[in-house]
Amino acid sequence: MDFLELQTEAQKVVSPTVLTEYAEAGTVGAAILTTSGNVYTGVCIDTAFSMGFCAEHAAAAVMITNKESEITKLIAVNAEGTIIPPCGVAESF
Repeated sequence: MDFLELQTEAQKVVSPTVLTEYAEAGTVGAAILTTSGNVYTGVCIDTAFSMGFCAEHAAAAVMITNKESEITKLIAVNAEGTIIPPCGVAESF
C-alpha cells in the first residue's frame, strides 16, 4: 500500500463533530499500516481541558488491541484531506 492509498483510508474516518461546548472530534484522521499489511484508523478528540487525544493515538490503540505493534507507515490528515505532521504519540512504537 502506498501513501496515497493510506491517505484515502485516513480521509474516510475524518468527520468533524461538535460533541459539547468544550469538545469536538474527528477533525483529524490517521491511518497506520503494519508490517503484516493491516490498516488501522482513528480520529482525534479535542477538549478544552486537555483530556483529548490525537488521531494517531486512537489508531495505535486499535492496532495494539489487535495484537500488532510494528508500524510500516503512518499518515495523518486534516478535515480538508491535507497531509499533516503526526503529533508524535505513535513515534515511540
